[in-house]
Amino acid sequence: MKKAWIAVIAPFAIALLVWVGGEVVMHLWNWLAPALFGWKQVTFWQAFGLLALSRILFGGWGGHGGGDGNRGPRGGRWGKMTPEEREKMRQNLCSRCGGTVTPVAEG
Repeated sequence: MKKAWIAVIAPFAIALLVWVGGEVVMHLWNWLAPALFGWKQVTFWQAFGLLALSRILFGGWGGHGGGDGNRGPRGGRWGKMTPEEREKMRQNLCSRCGGTVTPVAEG
């Protein structure tokens, strides 16, 4: 029953988020850009296009990560390594970049 409820509400929620996002970008742009830089005002669809473009270029589409959680020092493969393996990996990564290895406190 819950899945049917979500299927009915989801299109309306998505449309609302699209509308709110476009309106926010449009009003902020039209408030700031002409006054600060002398640029033209934008329409809703131009603002929505700017929002979509900025998400593609800078923000992604949500969801932080994925995979097996290799991003943090305590997650994924890093958390399963011995201290010797970690040090070897640090040295390998630093040698690729031409840097030096600095000790990192394990915590």
